[in-house]
Amino acid sequence: MYLDPAAVEGRLRNRIGNITMKKQLLSAFAATLLLAGSAFAAEVTSTTTTTFTNEQGAMVREYSVTKHYNNVTDPALQAKIGVELPQTVTVYPLPETIKVQEPDRYSYVILNDRPVVIERKTRRIIHTW
Repeated sequence: MYLDPAAVEGRLRNRIGNITMKKQLLSAFAATLLLAGSAFAAEVTSTTTTTFTNEQGAMVREYSVTKHYNNVTDPALQAKIGVELPQTVTVYPLPETIKVQEPDRYSYVILNDRPVVIERKTRRIIHTW
């Protein structure tokens, strides 16, 4: 059996080219997934650096009872960080006893029996107890 060196070389170059192309496509696909994941994370994270304590959570709950604020009960709304509350949900200013930087930036509501803090501009939940 006679193998033509030019034909063998052509086949090898073709295979190497296919492998290189597959690697490039795989790399592009992986980069796209990473960017898509980053974009999603950017949508649900908060820019706040404020931290809240469990004691403050108890204060919020007690303050709500004292002020007779309503608990919002809606199984469609989850008390999870990043969830945006609709305009139909009434939110309240933080109690004065809770000392945080920029208190006017935040509001709270009792959502499905859980106190949650939201950013007023976005109405996204940034903390839950």
